[in-house]
Amino acid sequence: MSGGGMESVARPASSGGGTNGKHTRERCRYFQMPLHYPRYARADYEIMPEWKLDCLLKEYGLPISGDVEQKRKYAMGAFLWPH
Repeated sequence: MSGGGMESVARPASSGGGTNGKHTRERCRYFQMPLHYPRYARADYEIMPEWKLDCLLKEYGLPISGDVEQKRKYAMGAFLWPH
């Protein structure tokens, strides 16, 4: 028994061999909801570098467009809860 659980359903089977680039492309085709909600404060988003915002938005299947300020506003709107 392999114990693959949900992971075996969410990811396509590898064709074997292949290069790391091919494996990366295969994984990027399918969205898999991350297990944890981001736990960043407003101050964290305000200083977060653009590459990290891109990774965060991509991880949650959200659009990665606009300049860094637009991405920050989008991330804060998506992940920060009003008090």
